[in-house]
Amino acid sequence: MADDRAAIADIVRTFFGAFASGADCTARLDALRQVFLPEAVIVRTGGGVPVVSGVDGFIAPRRELLSGGTLTDFREWELRGHTEIFGDVAHHFCSYAKAGVQNGAAFTGRGMKTLQFVRLPAGWRISAVAWDDERDGLAIDGGVQSAEVRGTR
Repeated sequence: MADDRAAIADIVRTFFGAFASGADCTARLDALRQVFLPEAVIVRTGGGVPVVSGVDGFIAPRRELLSGGTLTDFREWELRGHTEIFGDVAHHFCSYAKAGVQNGAAFTGRGMKTLQFVRLPAGWRISAVAWDDERDGLAIDGGVQSAEVRGTR
């Protein structure tokens, strides 16, 4: 189990490490293809209609944004998270922060991300990612709800 947790933690670091402007941006984004299942689903929420994409549809606009010059000094990082593993499936739920300068204006933000994993013969891969960012009426400090669900028979 410790090896599984370490492998998943490495993938989470690779995932967040990809979202930084500057040197090696292209290589970090290309590394995402190695940690995703090719058929993975990525969902950005935000209070409106969710935006759903596949791996290439997720990476391409971020490559343009991070290397196009309008977004500088950008990075995302995990604040806190936890991983649950059962057999060949796992889930990582975490808070994260981001900061950068877009079109000359500095900004910061926070949100929550969920990453689902499956174990393949080659190791763990991300099968799905979804996230939501803080906004008016939704804050990490008061917006995370937790409930244990028990099956019935």
